[in-house]
Amino acid sequence: MIRSMKTIEVIKKNPLFSGLTEGDLGLLDNIVQQRQTRKGELLFCEGDEAAGFYIVASGKVKIYKLSPEGKERILHIVHPPGTFAEAAIFGDGLYPAYAEPLEPTTLLFFPKDQFLQLLHSQSRIAINMIGGLSRFLRQFASQIEELTFKDVPARLARYLLDLAGEASEFSLPISKSQLASNLGTVSETLSRTFRKLSDEGYIQVDGKQITIRDFDLLTDLAESYKE
Repeated sequence: MIRSMKTIEVIKKNPLFSGLTEGDLGLLDNIVQQRQTRKGELLFCEGDEAAGFYIVASGKVKIYKLSPEGKERILHIVHPPGTFAEAAIFGDGLYPAYAEPLEPTTLLFFPKDQFLQLLHSQSRIAINMIGGLSRFLRQFASQIEELTFKDVPARLARYLLDLAGEASEFSLPISKSQLASNLGTVSETLSRTFRKLSDEGYIQVDGKQITIRDFDLLTDLAESYKE
């Protein structure tokens, strides 16, 4: 019972399942599997048949692709209580990228066949799933827009503002090399951009510790487009 209550609390926090009844949550709890994973453990590869999808209960997972030359490009860093690979259980049923924990991570795994059976019988869960996939598509479209129309300083500014929320001081949750990949640039360019934002009074940088010195300036930068 203790395990189930903790699992249900994690599921309830995920936007995919917000608003579900206790009965619906109980049905999800009946099929979910809890998994403890190691840092660097490969969860799945691009092109693998999708066996199911995940919620991050603790820790964090990077979703990435590899170029033909083997260069890594991070698409997302998933934090609690985020989901990943949910779209892969539809369509061609293949995972579209690689997934790997960045630290020891607890995952909730939803097996594909059992979850799809549940969707057929529980309309509320199906409707929430549609909403969740719509949010994923909007996020993907926003990411494409950022990479296409915004330069690295604007992308970094948006990332820092989203990470900060209402706090002016915070710590980067990933390494700067991982952040560079996530923002579609290289470490050298990211380092120069951090120095530039620091020199111009946007932020203060102390290792991975960031202090936002001027929210308005940083917001204007985040909303700017390439000339």
